[in-house]
Amino acid sequence: MARSNFGSAGTVMIVDDVPANLALLSDALEDAGYRVLVATDGPSALEQLNCVRPDVILLDGVMPGMDGFEACRRMKLDPATRDIPIIFMTALGELQHLLRGFDEGAIDYIVKPLRNDEVIARVGAHVAQARIARRAEQALEYNDLAAVAIDRYGRITWLTPSARYWLRAVAAAPVGADEADFFERLPEPLSSWARQQIEAGEESPFSLRQRGDHFTARMGDGRIEGEHLVLLQRRSGEWDLNSVKDRLGLTFRETEVLMWIARGKTNRDVGQILGSSPRTVNKHLEHVFYKLGVETRSAAVALVLDQLQQVR
Repeated sequence: MARSNFGSAGTVMIVDDVPANLALLSDALEDAGYRVLVATDGPSALEQLNCVRPDVILLDGVMPGMDGFEACRRMKLDPATRDIPIIFMTALGELQHLLRGFDEGAIDYIVKPLRNDEVIARVGAHVAQARIARRAEQALEYNDLAAVAIDRYGRITWLTPSARYWLRAVAAAPVGADEADFFERLPEPLSSWARQQIEAGEESPFSLRQRGDHFTARMGDGRIEGEHLVLLQRRSGEWDLNSVKDRLGLTFRETEVLMWIARGKTNRDVGQILGSSPRTVNKHLEHVFYKLGVETRSAAVALVLDQLQQVR
């Protein structure tokens, strides 16, 4: 079969300790247009995931050493890999094994012996769904909105990357504070407002002015039972780039990069805005971290916002 569309359908990782299974599945998926990554055990799969992000993972449940269930659990604990769909491959027909796979975060399963047509159909369906979800998240990242999903008590169940900066800023987090403290539940007074909206079932906007920024929020149309969607927006005052540059000892371009990062933009976003590559933006950020004596984006943003507040 021709492979002129090799790689265009997406990337699939296969994790199986049986070489014959790897070869059979690899050939079938490559013929269907997928790029294929292979691993023969859980640790090597986790190591590869530090460098690449497949669209879907086919994971054998029973392997020596770290089995597929433990590997799945670790993937779902890592924010960088927890959204990757995982399909278990298992010859175990007992219900408890199948249920354990779902408990660990798998989205589907296939019972061995595998049938290539079934594997390709299931992989294709989950790749399509994952890409739809990823496009939706990217759409949120490329505008001024951020989003958070919460339960009725204000505990966070999902959030976009830009929402992390929004929540840290509205909580007035000090430099060096543990980020995990701000991503478990909504900070006050936002949390009280959200609970009131949920309990009363009525719509009233949230508004907070702080450090020269205007924070607003409104309830979105959440479609998942037990979850409520909060749409967030932050309007920053205009920076005096030359003043910030001189005050912090940065170059003009480093100050520009820091300004856009403070507004919740990713390296890719900043690169597009400034006409640079994401790698160049990252280099500027490394220089900013060194000059400011910080180690993270959030700490750099918090420090510069503190400086701006003092100026005002």
